[in-house]
This record gives sequence, structure tokens and C-alpha cells, in this order.
Amino acid sequence: MVPPLSALSGAVPPISGSAASLAVPAVADAVVGWLWTVALFLFPGLVAAGLCAPFLAGERLRALLRALPPTGRLLPSYLGVSIALSVPYLVGVALTVTRAGEAGPAWSGGFLATALVGTVLVAFVAPAVAAAGLPRFGLDWDPTGYGPSTWLLLGGAGLWYAVVAAVPLVALAVGMALPGGY
Repeated sequence: MVPPLSALSGAVPPISGSAASLAVPAVADAVVGWLWTVALFLFPGLVAAGLCAPFLAGERLRALLRALPPTGRLLPSYLGVSIALSVPYLVGVALTVTRAGEAGPAWSGGFLATALVGTVLVAFVAPAVAAAGLPRFGLDWDPTGYGPSTWLLLGGAGLWYAVVAAVPLVALAVGMALPGGY
């Protein structure tokens, strides 16, 4: 049997003025926390995008980025790819921080493993997907026919991105491995 609505109205007291004023800072703190999380997620990809911008001088790489969604838009595609390529590094760092106990040698090994796995994914897998995978899915982007120069361009760009992303991790790993380095 469901109690009448009039019986339930006294069960929850109204929020007083002081309780309502405490809720606003808590919500603002939560929003600021989420904004910091998003900024920390985007920051490595945006830095790498800036450091890898010279590769946009080639028409083939621009053609690839224009073929990706949003079709015809170079900058959003470039930023999206740059941020997406930073994901393996971010996941590795997050796993290292959450799974390794104390900071120190365990973190050092985790950061080195992250740099290695991220480098393989970014320098070798991503170029192979761009040159061999995308055309099989109907994204024909290379006007020169996917020859060796295209593979070298993609490999060079991927390797440069991997170096840009791995150098800070290796530096952190070395610092963490030193006595008192944390």
C-alpha cells in the first residue's frame, strides 16, 4: 500500500539557506575538478601538436588530415589526431600511478614501459593504419599512390611524435630511479 502524498511531504525537510549556500561551492569545486581533468588529458596532445606542426608543410599529410572527420577541415582533424595519439601515453601513466605502489623504481619501470609501448603504437602502428588501413575502408587520401615516400613521411612523423611524447617519460623514469629522485 502506498502512503498518501500528504504523509510524505513532511519526510524531507526543505533545504535551508545555509545548506543551499554550501551546495554551490561543492558544485563549483566538482566542475573545476572536471575541467582540470579535461585540461590534463588534452595538454600532452596539444603540446605534441605544436611540436609536430612542421610536418604539415607536406601536401600528403594535409590530404590525410582533410580526409579524416570532420572531412575537409585540417585543424580540427590535426588536433584530434594529435590528442588521440597521446592516449596510449596517458593510459600508461595512469596505470603506472594507480598500480605501482610507492613512487620510485616501480614508477620508473612503468614510465619506461609506457614510453616503449606508446612509441611502438605511434611510430609503427599508426602509420600502418593510415597508409594501409584507411584506404581499405574507402578513405583514399594519398594522391601519389601510397609509395615508399608516403610510408617514410608517415613513419617520420610518427617517430617524431613518439620522441616528443617519450622524452618527458624517460626523464621522469630516470628521475624516479635515482635515490631520493621522487
